[in-house]
Amino acid sequence: MTRTLVLASNNPGKLKEFGELLGPLGFEVRPQGDFGVPEAEEPHPTFVENALAKARHAARLTGLPALADDSGVCAAALGGRPGVHSARYAGEPRSDLRNNEKLVAELSALGDRSAWYYCVLVYVRSADDPQPVIADGRWDGEIIAAPRGSGGFGYDPHFLLPALGRTAAELTAEEKHRFSHRGQALRALVEKLR
Repeated sequence: MTRTLVLASNNPGKLKEFGELLGPLGFEVRPQGDFGVPEAEEPHPTFVENALAKARHAARLTGLPALADDSGVCAAALGGRPGVHSARYAGEPRSDLRNNEKLVAELSALGDRSAWYYCVLVYVRSADDPQPVIADGRWDGEIIAAPRGSGGFGYDPHFLLPALGRTAAELTAEEKHRFSHRGQALRALVEKLR
């Protein structure tokens, strides 16, 4: 029996990835836009609180189980910033180019370029689920000054993976799913849902 699951996002890449991994567990993953659900507020200081708020919002407005993620890049020298503010780090309107320029400039003055991507996934069976299923993933690397690669989005062209000698934007989609913070979190979530 297939169960409909609302993805608290309209990102087609996330929809495809989540659909591929959750389909074998009997879920049909549909974006919140299919149900007219607007984006939720993300006022919280942590990834898990924001993901939980988004999942509960989608579940409340649809009456269906929901899945949400919150993710971003964290720099050690900046105390974990930009963190939950990654998408709006350089302010509004959102701009990957301006976000990257700001992060590169801040880190160039500090010397330590180590960083990591972090992702939290939250699955709720209902809006008031007292036991949400939570999984996370972390992907370590460093921020480089000059962008490389044309794949990915966000900070990917500046996120170097020293062990691979490539940025996240230089990986194939398959490689990125295998190594990334989101891929790790999704595999952990699938194991918990089994």
